[in-house]
Amino acid sequence: MVNYGGIGAEYDNESTAQIVVLPVPYDGTSTWIKGADNGPKAILDASANMELYDIETNTEVYKCGIYTASPVLDGNSPDEMVESVYKSSKKYLDEDKFIVTLGGEHSVSVGVIKAHAEKYPELTVLQLDAHSDMRQEYEGSIYNHACAMARASEYCDVVQVGIRSMAVEEKPYIKSENIFHADYIYREPYWMDDVLDRVSENVYITIDLDVFDPSIMSSTGTPEPGGLYWNETLELMRRLAARRNIVGFDVVELCPSEYNKAPDFLAAKLIYKILSFKFKELEITHCNQ
Repeated sequence: MVNYGGIGAEYDNESTAQIVVLPVPYDGTSTWIKGADNGPKAILDASANMELYDIETNTEVYKCGIYTASPVLDGNSPDEMVESVYKSSKKYLDEDKFIVTLGGEHSVSVGVIKAHAEKYPELTVLQLDAHSDMRQEYEGSIYNHACAMARASEYCDVVQVGIRSMAVEEKPYIKSENIFHADYIYREPYWMDDVLDRVSENVYITIDLDVFDPSIMSSTGTPEPGGLYWNETLELMRRLAARRNIVGFDVVELCPSEYNKAPDFLAAKLIYKILSFKFKELEITHCNQ
């Protein structure tokens, strides 16, 4: 795999980089369109074609150092994969790195969320997703991708945004005050303020790319109509970075297509924009000198 952003060795240095990109090419439990295990490579390949200057923030966040770690390949079962991701995440968090995890299916988020919940008190997971992922068990596994937020909620509070599909058996586990369905978002002009009111100071973001409308993100395993769009998603990330402490995030469920590379680039660019929002002040004062 190429390194994120195609940046040179000066900034892709494990010891000095402030940011670690952790690829997890796992797709063991997906239930419809397979291919999420190819997502990390597709994101990294697309990222090499980005401009590394961000116009909006007037920064070059890669100068804070972005190290692309070796992929987490351990784990024939979802249980083993979750444990391997947890151990890798804990290692980098102990080194005070900021971790960006690349999936893979959504179950890869469980281990990294567990590690962050142990490090950061009163953590909230902000889930951007078409599906609630609150099944307690699915197809014989509690670590199925359909159970990702059920497991995350065992470690910390979860606020869900963009949800427009769920099973009836998930309803008892949903906190009504913490879920922002897609239809509510389109009716309520101040929904972003409501979301920010529900999250704590420390926030971990998990982004299932099917949160986006299929018109701009067709390369997912379970696309759902009626999703979010690029500018409103960036506005939420912009406000979150300004008002809360983003401690890490993941981007999952990209099933790349040989014939349409735009979704791959969207995912790669989304990562760089969130990093630019997160590290804006630090990059201006320290990293860019």
